[in-house]
Amino acid sequence: MVISEVSEKYGMTQDALRYYERVGLIPPVPRKPNGIRDYDDYSCGWIEFIHCMRNAGIPVEVLVEYVQLYQQGSKTKEARKELLQEELKRLNDRIANLQATRERLACKIENYDDLEKS
Repeated sequence: MVISEVSEKYGMTQDALRYYERVGLIPPVPRKPNGIRDYDDYSCGWIEFIHCMRNAGIPVEVLVEYVQLYQQGSKTKEARKELLQEELKRLNDRIANLQATRERLACKIENYDDLEKS
């Protein structure tokens, strides 16, 4: 798949895809003989994973570290798992904070509705 197809498939700009590769967020994408990127299933799997993680707010630096560890092979399995566990904990903490904020906002809105009735 060429970059324009991948861009459309994942709703990302072509610049973002190039950036992902340049900074090491995804492993190097295979190229056609003429130098054009030729995204295969492996590359698309990485893009989907990184895109999802970035949408969840996981920092670029953490994801670059994860990709580097992954590329070193199975000897880094525990380090990768620990890294992901840390991010899951941070994500769960953020979700709890967001839920608390949501509840407070809902209560505040309900109070406004009650004020209008009186």
